[in-house]
Amino acid sequence: MNSQGPQQHSITEAAADWAVRLHAGALTDQEQAELRQWIACDSRHEGALRYAERTWAALGEVHKDEPAHRQRPSSAMPPTRRTPRRRPWQRAAAVALVVVVAGVGWVRGPDAWLRMQADYVTQKGEVRTVHLADGSTVELDSASAIRLDYDGVQRRISLIQGSAIFDVAPMVGKETRPFVVQSAGGQTQALGTRFVVQREDDRHGWVGVLQHSVEVSLHATPKKGPSDHVLKQGQAARFSPEQGIVPLDQFDVDRATSWRRGVLIFDRQPLAKVIEQLNRYRPGQVVLTHSDLGEREVSGVFRLDMLDTALGTLTRELQVQRLDLAGLSLIY
Repeated sequence: MNSQGPQQHSITEAAADWAVRLHAGALTDQEQAELRQWIACDSRHEGALRYAERTWAALGEVHKDEPAHRQRPSSAMPPTRRTPRRRPWQRAAAVALVVVVAGVGWVRGPDAWLRMQADYVTQKGEVRTVHLADGSTVELDSASAIRLDYDGVQRRISLIQGSAIFDVAPMVGKETRPFVVQSAGGQTQALGTRFVVQREDDRHGWVGVLQHSVEVSLHATPKKGPSDHVLKQGQAARFSPEQGIVPLDQFDVDRATSWRRGVLIFDRQPLAKVIEQLNRYRPGQVVLTHSDLGEREVSGVFRLDMLDTALGTLTRELQVQRLDLAGLSLIY
């Protein structure tokens, strides 16, 4: 028994197969095309492959100077050589890898999967600043994760979960690589110094500019709306494959990033949105038992280190009841 559903298990099996094949040697042109297509067709595939590769390497089966991800498809592929069909040991190794990956997922849950994909992760309620080798810094919000993919062409970061503020070291002197953040099917390139990106889910996110400007673009043409847009200081936009890039005219970027100052600020926000934010920072889970309660407006400034007090204040001010169970608070 494991924690993966049928679809996720299928992804795990395919990722394990590709990981073993990558470590076995160079792929043919057809195999490279198949791998490119597999990675592109679902946002979970690249992370699953990375997880499988790291797990395989951790098992001690591969001892190479060159990391396996260097063999992945690229615009400049090395000369192709034909490889024989997969040998029995490769199929057996892929099956064994699936068992290990699924077992880790069952024992450690989604957190293990996230940590295998990410280079930096914050827990619920944790805010952390990361200093990068190029002089840039990243402020990670609660329950957030990033992966660094710096190479000779780009300083690329993938925002895997949550939100983060990027304070970018400029392109001066020997540093000529653009700084790019990828998340939820979109890409944000720094044209200045400081901006925030939040990943809402696999297909939706938003970008806000705290200083100078950025260029936001989508990986694929959206159903409607623009696929690229330049945002200046104080501006923000939400992006998705359905709506394209949509400017958020009334969006307060400073208020949305108040977590970096240790507070959450709400101005006439629906209680449902407030509870959603509290659940990102506070241990346990708060649940509204009636949808009508979620429409009531809330204003206030809550300290991140006093969210239990904030929840108590909310229930008193709104004159609602609260029942605390093990890891769960019901508001009714």
